[in-house]
Amino acid sequence: MIAGTVLHHQNRQQRTVAEASSAPLPPDRPLRPLPSWVIPAGVVLILVVTWIAVTWLHNLAPAGGGVVEQAKLQVEGVRTGLAIGGAVTAGFALLLAFRRQQLAERTQQATEYDAGEKRVTELYVKAVDQLGSDKAPVRLGGLYALERLAQDNPVHRQSIVEVFCAYLRMPYTPPGAQLASGAASPAEAAAVPHPANPPDSGDPDKPARDPREERQVRLTAQRILARHLRPQIQNKTPNHPAYWGPEITLDPTAYWGPEITLDLTEAVLTDADFADCHLHNAIFTKANFTGHARFDGATFAGRAVFDEATFTGNAVFGGATFNDVAGYVGATFTGNAVFGEATFTGWAVFDRATFNGNAVFGGATFTGWAVFDRATFNDVALFDGAAFNDVTLFNGATFNGNANFERATLGGASYDGPSLPD
Repeated sequence: MIAGTVLHHQNRQQRTVAEASSAPLPPDRPLRPLPSWVIPAGVVLILVVTWIAVTWLHNLAPAGGGVVEQAKLQVEGVRTGLAIGGAVTAGFALLLAFRRQQLAERTQQATEYDAGEKRVTELYVKAVDQLGSDKAPVRLGGLYALERLAQDNPVHRQSIVEVFCAYLRMPYTPPGAQLASGAASPAEAAAVPHPANPPDSGDPDKPARDPREERQVRLTAQRILARHLRPQIQNKTPNHPAYWGPEITLDPTAYWGPEITLDLTEAVLTDADFADCHLHNAIFTKANFTGHARFDGATFAGRAVFDEATFTGNAVFGGATFNDVAGYVGATFTGNAVFGEATFTGWAVFDRATFNGNAVFGGATFTGWAVFDRATFNDVALFDGAAFNDVTLFNGATFNGNANFERATLGGASYDGPSLPD
């Protein structure tokens, strides 16, 4: 009964792990080699137990009675003692057999694990190789293959995310930028044939990538990342931007956990949508956000680094939570920068940031330092209802539009005025 209970518990644990991941499991722990003294010690133990049992049972025979009866009792005592010795021997042999079975199971488990790791490596290499293809459908297939691989193998998720990030960091010129430098309209651009061998390709046998197709591939990579960094959304109304309709069911197992780190330094991101995502360390240094960038409702558990990033469209961080340093040093916001109701638990550094559109910080909460030194506000700067609970710096900041600090609180002291405090 005890053995059955233990085996049932182990099977339940294995089924739970198997449901979370279809990848082979590594051996629980390595088995130490059996010491060389175990077998001789076992033999000596068997002999000692047998001798003690035989001697004790032999002496246990009553002294009274006939000689024949006493001899029979002594013989029975010897037999019983030897039986006890045989039982101890069988028990010791059973332990050795259990040890051999355990070794066989561990060997089988290690073999399956090695085979699974080999299969994962082959699929990984093949999928990465697909990303280097000149055909957009092949690159899309590589992205989805990596997604499935990460879904089935949690231990490889971070490395696969790094592949996605590395792909997005590759040099890329959006079609809109090409239109600005050459064609007069999208229709004219579509009518212009793409050369099979562009002058700057460096390889006359390598065809050019269509920037419009590449845009779809990169959008897919962004959506895959966002889909697996977004926990299950609850209590969203149909009017909420994150509401996806009643027929859409979010799979909680699709969430890859809050420890995923993104490094999108110098990446070109088109219409990035990371709304309601949970990010750990997110590095977007010198990233170029073309189109709108959505981070509303996002949670940054670690650092959020947007130093020298460029936002060509609206940058929406409304309701976002920054639990560590939020860095926007030298960032440029061409469109509106919306940080309304955002929460900055750590430092919020907007030193030398440029806001060409509306800068909306209404209702934002700054628990740590709020640094806006040498920031430039070229349009309306809304800080109405913002709470600055620690050191607040606007040294050298330039306000070329209206600055609204009504109902803002500085260190617990309410401030109601149209310009900055001294």
